[in-house]
Amino acid sequence: MDKFMSAAIDEAKTGLSEGGIPIGSVLVRDGKIIGRGHNKRVQENDPVIHAEIDCLRNAGRIGIYSDTVLYSTLMPCYLCAGASVQFGIKKVIAGEDETFSGAREFMESHGIEVINMNLEECKNLMKDFIEKNPELWFEDIGEL
Repeated sequence: MDKFMSAAIDEAKTGLSEGGIPIGSVLVRDGKIIGRGHNKRVQENDPVIHAEIDCLRNAGRIGIYSDTVLYSTLMPCYLCAGASVQFGIKKVIAGEDETFSGAREFMESHGIEVINMNLEECKNLMKDFIEKNPELWFEDIGEL
């Protein structure tokens, strides 16, 4: 498996161990992770701390984003896709989009290359979580 997606999965597992939703993300530039994060909506009682947003915040102000790649264990939603468009990220790699289809077409329509790795490990993390926490999941995707 790609070492950067592996790092994103580690972030997702950290979020799960904290009682949160198991979605993780890393931001990569020149073959190095410059930011990492995980969904903290539950832990911080904040509806907008998605994994990708946490990752971007942790990367800090880096100026130019067009030479970065954003990895996420789940296809980014419109909030996170919007951040990717806003900052000019040119490539997003998702672990899976079966659990949540996200905003792939939106990102592609704004010139972002989107790759879905379709990883069983990412699917299983979400499947197990949703089976145990359906209300929390449906709250997270706005379908409560």
